[in-house]
Amino acid sequence: MFEFEIVQKLEVNDEILEIIKNYEYTVKNGNVKHLKATNLQFIEPTEYLITYTSTLTIYEYKVRFKYIL
Repeated sequence: MFEFEIVQKLEVNDEILEIIKNYEYTVKNGNVKHLKATNLQFIEPTEYLITYTSTLTIYEYKVRFKYIL
């Protein structure tokens, strides 16, 4: 059985909430999870589900960038 440990909880993005504020929506917070006994990490995205006037789902992922100059 796989065992996961939540490393970080992802916060909602205020800019996206500002854009969709005129619609009916629900938000599911995302997580960064670590698979125990390995060095693997998995990202569950923050999910914004717009339910009125049409159905639209926006997934926001956390991405780490490494800049090399």
